[in-house]
Amino acid sequence: MADILSLALPFFGLILLGFVSGKFANIPEDGMAWLNFLVLYMALPALFFQTMSRTPIEELANWRFIVATASCTLFTFSFAFFFALWLRRGDAREATIAGVVGGYANVGYMGPGLTLAALGSQATVPTTLIFVFDSTLFFTLVPLLMAATGTEKKGAVQTTLLILRRVFTHPFIVATLLGVGAAALHWSPPAAIDRTLEFLKNAAAPCALFTLGVTVALRPFTETPREVPGLILIKLIVHPFLIWALLASLGGFSPVWVYTAVLMAALPTALNAFVMARQYDVYIEQASNGVLLCTIASVLTVTALLYLIERKLLPVTLFQ
Repeated sequence: MADILSLALPFFGLILLGFVSGKFANIPEDGMAWLNFLVLYMALPALFFQTMSRTPIEELANWRFIVATASCTLFTFSFAFFFALWLRRGDAREATIAGVVGGYANVGYMGPGLTLAALGSQATVPTTLIFVFDSTLFFTLVPLLMAATGTEKKGAVQTTLLILRRVFTHPFIVATLLGVGAAALHWSPPAAIDRTLEFLKNAAAPCALFTLGVTVALRPFTETPREVPGLILIKLIVHPFLIWALLASLGGFSPVWVYTAVLMAALPTALNAFVMARQYDVYIEQASNGVLLCTIASVLTVTALLYLIERKLLPVTLFQ
């Protein structure tokens, strides 16, 4: 248990330090701009590029894994969407953002730091694959649903171009695609550039976790709507359970890949839920509350999951 705490507490401790700093340090939110830029455009892209470029290309085409994990994420989003649609009396716009709260794990900021710390470098490829395809899924789903409800005042062509732009200009995805290209061509950057990327890569996790804590702290907190606890339950319990059950039932995946997928699914709601809520001017306070409360609750659920993984109490195959 001491090993689990030594892993989980520093990880969540960085988030706590950021949260406390955000609450008590009298620094304008604008001061976060450069740190956010470092994390979003420099450190995490360097991590994804380094990971993918050093991976044999055949390992990147594991379509069984991609389809299984993305399908579970889609099902979780749909479950959260219809749950919120029922409680919000048929408001599809609010239900769309609620679906993001219940289905979109923090696979960008928190995912790499946790999986690499817990499972080592073998977790880098599944971590990156889940990030790319989960992010693409939500970058596609949300604009389409908002267009269907009349919120996104764009035609089909404009909506499609918007989706493509958001997918193929996202710095994490661009870095991943460049890394895949480098792996396919067996290309390595010059030594000086490679060392610079290593510096940025090593800064990714601590900077991202601290930034997450500050950002959550600066969000307003109001009365919690009745559907938010249910959305948190879906995100932290239903989502990882579905992915574990499907991968363990299918079989043929290495333990590290199964554990990585379950850990990624068990992460709390991504900050993108709040960003999307602000973008469409709907469900803003509820999304903010969901991100905050889900992040707090994940301290217990993720630590418990790490314990199960460390003790090998989570089977990776259900049918021999």
